Amino acid sequence: LTAYQQIGLLHRTHLNIPVVAVTGSTGKTTTRQLIKASLKSLGNVVSSVNNNNNDVGVPLTLLSANSSHSALVVEMGMRGLGEIERLSKFSNPDVAVITNIGSAHIGLLGSYENIAKAKCEITSFLRPTGLVVIPAYDPLLERQLFSQWHGRVIRVSIEDQLPLHTTNIALLNNQQLPDADLVGKVLLDDGLLILEGETYQLPLEGRHNAMNFLLAIAVARELGVDLSNLKQLTVDLPKGRHNYIKIGDITYIDETYNASPEAVHASLDLLARIKGRHFAVLGKMFELGEESLNLHIDVAKHVVNLGLDGLVIVADGKEAVEMAKVAHSIKNLAVVSKAEEAYIPLNKWLLPGDFVLLKGSRAVELDRLLHYLKIKDS
Repeated sequence: LTAYQQIGLLHRTHLNIPVVAVTGSTGKTTTRQLIKASLKSLGNVVSSVNNNNNDVGVPLTLLSANSSHSALVVEMGMRGLGEIERLSKFSNPDVAVITNIGSAHIGLLGSYENIAKAKCEITSFLRPTGLVVIPAYDPLLERQLFSQWHGRVIRVSIEDQLPLHTTNIALLNNQQLPDADLVGKVLLDDGLLILEGETYQLPLEGRHNAMNFLLAIAVARELGVDLSNLKQLTVDLPKGRHNYIKIGDITYIDETYNASPEAVHASLDLLARIKGRHFAVLGKMFELGEESLNLHIDVAKHVVNLGLDGLVIVADGKEAVEMAKVAHSIKNLAVVSKAEEAYIPLNKWLLPGDFVLLKGSRAVELDRLLHYLKIKDS
């Protein structure tokens, strides 16, 4: 494995193209694809595919690039401290993007502080003249990044964005948090982003995806892209991420690939904005450690606050019990232990024109429910 990674690094040293590395608790793959699409005008761009974002996948991505490409976009995941530092070492990136600091993998890392430390390892072997792109107004991220990186930083935000992780620290070294460098105004109902007097069509729905788009715009500007090329950007996403699937007269939002608390909240917000009746099939979220129960309860509270028409919980144990207690006021509520079993309550509830969100950790295999629904419809 070490030899394989060294070969990847050797190959990278011969690539005379910019390397963009992307990490974060949520939105890594979406942001990676947005960056890839944003750099298209430069020429042929190669990027990580599927979940090739680890000790094996990153060298594989490096080795897939050659002199015909104009840029390389590498996604970096992690399951513990030191992993992203290692990925950074043999990628030697020119630009690093941290999408956010969230609760994904908190069961493995133990704290938000450790998650921030792990994500900021992406700067360990960032070229000294390189750039870090981050969301603005996150004191936890700012504090950790300041301790690990002393080069250029671009901060992006949405116009009315509030500070993140305010319970951790409100100030950075007794100074106010740095201002955002790139501030966009999002008109969700119109699907538009207003940035520096220019109007862009949002490639993907949702406020969270508008933030991901801003991160991609910052990277594109750094690499010399004419931003007018991004006004009507189209992006391809892998299976199980933000895919709309029509089965019969029902529209399913396929988010079955994986789930973290922040991503579930964002997907629920997106669902609730659609005109019509809204249902959600939510699977258990794994690797949350001692925070698991509270984070699942928070999701159930969010479902209630949004006034969804129905909820199927695909889980067992304490998480399922407590989520059901919180969501007891929902007219249509069911708890099942396997993905396919969600078909039974859905079959009773759904009417033509309804919308259903499917989201859960990969281990829940909610994609099996989609397959089952397609069979039943055929």
